[in-house]
Amino acid sequence: MNMKLSEIKEMSSEEIGKQLIGEESNLVDLRFSHELKQLTNTSKLRSTKKEIARMKTILKERELLEKISIPSEKGVDA
Repeated sequence: MNMKLSEIKEMSSEEIGKQLIGEESNLVDLRFSHELKQLTNTSKLRSTKKEIARMKTILKERELLEKISIPSEKGVDA
């Protein structure tokens, strides 16, 4: 399921997390099929890995933005 970066950004962090678990499971299945010589389209491995990387990147960006915004809010209250 090739999703564009803009589509991933529109999803909530929880939705991305659920999608990420599904893609990681899919990657395990693809690797297993590849080892058994049953995978005909090996480009699926690469595209799935890239998809996982995109999702992890978006989640990390959001996490860092939250860490940056929280200390600035505490500074205003003090």
